[in-house]
Order: sequence, then structure tokens, then C-alpha cells
Amino acid sequence: MRWRTHLAAMMLGALTVLALPAAPANAHATLVGSAPTADVVVDALPGEVVVTFSEPVRPVADKVRVITPDGGRLDTGKATARGADLVIPVRGDGSKGTYLVSYRVISADNHPISGGFAFSYGQVSATPTDDAGAGVQTDPLVKNAMSAARWIGFLGLILLVGPALILLTLWPARLPTTGPARLAVVGGGLVAVSTLLELYLQIPYTSGNGLLGGTLDGAAESLGTAYGAAHLVRLAAVAAAVLLLRPVAGLRAGKVDRALLILVAVVGAATWPLSGHPSASPVPALTVVADAAHLAAMAVWVGGLVVLFGFLLRRASHRELAAIMPVWSGWALLAVTVLVLAGTAQALVEIGTLSALTGTLYGRLVITKVGLFAVIIVAAAYARDITNRDFPAAADDEKEAASVRGRLRIGVLVEIGVVVLILGVTSVLVQTTPARSVEAASAQPGRPVEVKVSSNLFQVVVDVSPAKTGINTVHLYARKPDGSAPLQVVEWKATVALPAKEVEPITVPMVALSPDHASGQVAFPSAGTWDMRITVRVDDINQATVTARVPVR
Repeated sequence: MRWRTHLAAMMLGALTVLALPAAPANAHATLVGSAPTADVVVDALPGEVVVTFSEPVRPVADKVRVITPDGGRLDTGKATARGADLVIPVRGDGSKGTYLVSYRVISADNHPISGGFAFSYGQVSATPTDDAGAGVQTDPLVKNAMSAARWIGFLGLILLVGPALILLTLWPARLPTTGPARLAVVGGGLVAVSTLLELYLQIPYTSGNGLLGGTLDGAAESLGTAYGAAHLVRLAAVAAAVLLLRPVAGLRAGKVDRALLILVAVVGAATWPLSGHPSASPVPALTVVADAAHLAAMAVWVGGLVVLFGFLLRRASHRELAAIMPVWSGWALLAVTVLVLAGTAQALVEIGTLSALTGTLYGRLVITKVGLFAVIIVAAAYARDITNRDFPAAADDEKEAASVRGRLRIGVLVEIGVVVLILGVTSVLVQTTPARSVEAASAQPGRPVEVKVSSNLFQVVVDVSPAKTGINTVHLYARKPDGSAPLQVVEWKATVALPAKEVEPITVPMVALSPDHASGQVAFPSAGTWDMRITVRVDDINQATVTARVPVR
């Protein structure tokens, strides 16, 4: 049957991402070097410290520091970005000892990157700490709120675009337009609320503060970026779309109204990729267009399904539906085709390799999305089969016509339900580091290893990269015993040993980047499962030691 052919074609297109060649990696900045180099001892203090990333970055205000051995500040003035270089001006009169460089920057795709390293002038001393926490992790509540705001925005776009399109093109003149028009206005309101939430949340997301950590200075800085500009344009596009809904809802939209509405829709859809991962990909022209097309096709298809389920399948006559459904079925097939092609193009760029698809959180989310999409394709094929075969056959039988409508509504409801799940996955996906960036950060070869170990006082998340023989970077994050919140640490100690090969404990010098985060470097001379013993002191009296098992290739 024809629908089986369409189903096979759609799934083949969605899965070609597994077989095509890799794309070059380039976004979600990673640290690639520094001057002075980490852990070196220099004979004289430099005039500036330069931290080099894999892509252009911009510094977060007052979150880039050079801490002196006595806990003061060596940096002077504001850090500036010169392409991929973060340049920190420093004084030349510092005392001898170990200095901590602590930074928080924003990558080209608007995600924060934080970290730090130490170097020494003249002699090595105890590494100072950055009490202001420039290297602090992003608050999980802020990150989750950002995903929720994105979900609201996607939902609003569906409710705005679907009803507007159906009213503009397929709505029967005899039926009142109040219901779908109100739905479109609600959709516009949700997009506006989502946009305002994202603008606010970007402030604490950027600065590393808590959910209520937004400031006027942070707001001004956020609005002055491409991210802020894209969101302001989105708000203007939503306002214009809602104004244009009046003639559309009155079924009296002229050519000018239609042209303006199409223009507003194109501009509004483009603001999503321009404020996220697609704008920072190796081929931004492709990924921005593909993401905008993907988003528009999703809004047209799912928004149309909502109007069909909520209004037309209940109110329109069988004769009206017999005229509407074949047209809609063709549009839906076109939207699905665009979704598959655009989604495949994006996945090829953002993932690139089979190992990145299966070995990263981003890749696994894409697999989940494809699986859910396969369910929708089956439901859509079922609905299309009913439209093409059963609708014409039931034209003269009122009882059979009601049965056909009932079966079609069930199929549409399944599609809508699965789409809600896909929107949830997508809202998390846009906040997740692209798979190509994760692989690029650990392409030495080797992959980072993350282990969680706990005591009655704390939980420690141990991150070792690239987890192979040679020099490795170790990050330790302290949390409360149940893992619910960061925990302030007074002192960190760590050693690694490989009893299986009689390698005695090796001390890992740890640098406290923030109250709950420490970092260090260690050289693993051979492969095997190493024992990392971590001692954490949480106050003047209480401390505990835990052991993490770290596989090294």
C-alpha cells in the first residue's frame, strides 16, 4: 500500500544519520590552551593572561579573575575576548607563589563554560581559592527552568501557527472562528511568556547565580547580545502575528495580510536557531535554515492536528471534511518530509559519527526522538489511510461516517500525545552539549569518565578526562549526601593508585575553583582500573575519605 511506501521512505531518511560521514566539530567551546601554561613556574609575571578556547567566546562580567597567593586580585580592568582568546590584563607587581586563573565565559551557542587552572611565579605555594565562585557549576534549577521555558515556547508556537494556518486556508465559512482564534491568541501568549522567561533565565544561567539571581546589569548585558536581540525580535513577531489574527479570524484576510503573516512567521521561526546551537555549527547557513524549517514544519503539522481534533472533526460536516482532509493529508505528508530531511541535516552536523550518536547524552536524546517520531509516522499513516479510503466510502452512510470520524480522532490524538513527549525531549536537547562538541573535547582519543561516590557527609562527582594513559584532568564536585545541592568544602585531597600493577599512591594536586568544585591534573603511566582516594573536609572537624574506581585506557 502507498502509506507503507511513505513510512519506509520516512524511516530510511531518519536513519541515514547513522551511516553518513562525520562533520567537522566546532561549537560549545572547550579549553585548548593558555599562556602561561597550566602548572608551569614562570620567571616573571606576564602583562596579561591568555586563555584559548576552541571557538570565539565572551567573558561574563566579574567572573574572570586571577587570584594571588594571598587571596587578592592580580587582574586589572575587564577581561576581553579576541576571537577564541580570552585576554586578562594583570599587574606586574605580584608576589612569588601560585596563582589561580578562574573563568566563566559564554560560547558562541550561548551556553556558559566555567573552569580554571593554576600557574606559579618564582616558586610553588599553596593554591588560592576563588571564594566568589567564578568556576561554579550552573544551578540545576536554572537549567531545568530554561528547558521548561523552551517547552512552553514550542507549545505556544504550535497553538499559534496551526489555528492561524487552518483559518487562513481550510476553515469552512459557515463555522464560527471563535474557538481556533482564541487558541491562536493563547499560543501567541505562551510564546511571549516563554520568550520573557528565557530572557530572564539567561541572566542567572550566564552568571552562574541561583534562580532569583537576575540583576539589571545582567539584563542589560543579555539584551545586548545576539541571543537578546533574537528574543526581542521574536516578541515583536508574536505581537505582529496576534494583530494580524483579527482579519484572519474574520475570514477576510487579503493578500497584504497573508503576505505580512507569512513574513512574520519566517522571521519569528528564524529566532529559535539564531539563539541556539545551529548558529554556532560548522555550517551555520545549513543548520539555521534546517532548524527553522524543522520548527515550522512541526508547528504546521501538529498545530493542524490540534485544530482537526479540537474543532473540525467535531463540527464540520462529512461533506466539508471530505473536501478538507485530502488537502490536509497532502500538507501533513509535506510537513513530515521536511521534518525528516531537516532533522537529518541537523543531526549529521550536530552528531557526525556513530560513536557520538550512541555514546553521548545528546545522541541518545536524538535516538529517543527518532523512536517517538516513528510512532507518530505509524499513527499518521493510519490517519492518512482512513482519509484516502474510508472518508469517500462513508459519504452516504451517516453511521459509518461517525465511525470513521471516531477512528480518525483516535489516530490524531495518539499523534498529539506523542508530540508532547517529543517536545519534552527537544526542550532538553537544546540545553544539551552537541555530541560533536563532547567528542571534540575528548578526541585525544579516550572518553571522559564520570563516577559518583558518597559518604555520610557528602557526595562527590568525579570527572576524569580523557581517561587514558598520560596527562588527565580531574574535576571534583561536592554535593550534599543525597546529591540535592552543592556542598561547600574546606579542603580537598586526592591520590590515585593501581594495586593490580603495584603502582603506589600518587598525589593529585587539587585546585579549589569554587567552594564546591576542585580541579587538578595527574599522569596515569599505564592502563587499568585505578583507585582514586578522595578526602573531603567540610569544616574544622568533619572529614571523610571515599574511593572511586576510574577505568583508564
